[in-house]
Amino acid sequence: MLKKMKYTFCVLIAIGIIVRWIPAEAAPTEDAVAAKAALVMEMESGRVLFSQNGEERLPMASTTKMMTALITLEQPDLDEPFVVDDSALRVEGSSMGLQFGDTVTLRALAAGMLLSSGNDAANAAAVRIAGSTSAFAAQMNERAALMGLKDTRFANPSGLDEDGHYSTAYELALIAKEALINPSFRELCSSVTAQVEFGSPPYPRTLKNHNKLLTIYEGTIGVKTGFTKKAGRCLVSAAEKNGVTLICVTLSCPDDWKVHASLYDRYFEGRANEVLTEMLPEVMIPVTGGMEKAVELVAEQQLSAVLTEDERNRIKWKIYVEPFCFSPVKEGESCGKVEFFLDGERLGSVELKAGKEIPVAQTERQGAVGFFVRLIERIRIR
Repeated sequence: MLKKMKYTFCVLIAIGIIVRWIPAEAAPTEDAVAAKAALVMEMESGRVLFSQNGEERLPMASTTKMMTALITLEQPDLDEPFVVDDSALRVEGSSMGLQFGDTVTLRALAAGMLLSSGNDAANAAAVRIAGSTSAFAAQMNERAALMGLKDTRFANPSGLDEDGHYSTAYELALIAKEALINPSFRELCSSVTAQVEFGSPPYPRTLKNHNKLLTIYEGTIGVKTGFTKKAGRCLVSAAEKNGVTLICVTLSCPDDWKVHASLYDRYFEGRANEVLTEMLPEVMIPVTGGMEKAVELVAEQQLSAVLTEDERNRIKWKIYVEPFCFSPVKEGESCGKVEFFLDGERLGSVELKAGKEIPVAQTERQGAVGFFVRLIERIRIR
């Protein structure tokens, strides 16, 4: 019976595609939150779990400094002291406390941006790196383009209100996702306090993080606060629980601490990392002229997604393979791919490779059939 089932599966594979269709259920509509825009993203995959006006262009205040700090922390000689340019300090708003003639490092300025939300720190780093704040803003826009961001534009490095300075909740989540990969950025934005040195001469200071979520919601790892009269209260945060990392963004949200905590409670609930490739049935394709009639295909690597139990039951996949393969088959030889979907949304794909070597059958190496098998073998080697 088992042999017959395998044969039936091979016949289906020979058609070239297998689709596992599970009747899809509409995703439940969640209640809106008190914000102009809000979004929750699963960090590893980038899958959006919740979006409320997530693609609307809006001012984003000092969440801007995520990009400023990221570019700063990617510079060489982060700990080389230099004297700040006086012109950089002529800026309104929040400050890390820089004075004319102060000596500082780029690493200390990044801390000043991410913890104290210092506009002076953002401007000082911009002038040091690019020569002017406008030149640095151009670098920020170049980096945004490289990240594939189409609805983000920077007019200054600090986030002060200015025409043509905007982003979306979705693209701010993408910036946070990229920035959190940087170990220095992650360490700073997740710190409640940080010790830095600056001054004339430099002396130790303690900076305190404006992100209260770090102390009121367990598992928070950042990221950046923001406020201007035009933008309102803005917050990009990230939190970890049970091996899952979520990024949350709200723009113009009067009660952002409470809203972020409630969104985390909602979207951490019942979610776990599921290995999608472990859901696959046995996949085999026929082998022509081989010592064995078929070869099992295995996933090149594991593919995981953060899912609830209900979402797990709605996963679908499509398997694309050749109708058959010629011997000899090499172990690890690519023979197709599998794609995974949730409610029509593509979660990712993985190559399918031969799980073992299948040599040419000895009987097939004789006579006319053997001639063509050997000819094909030579062509493949070339």
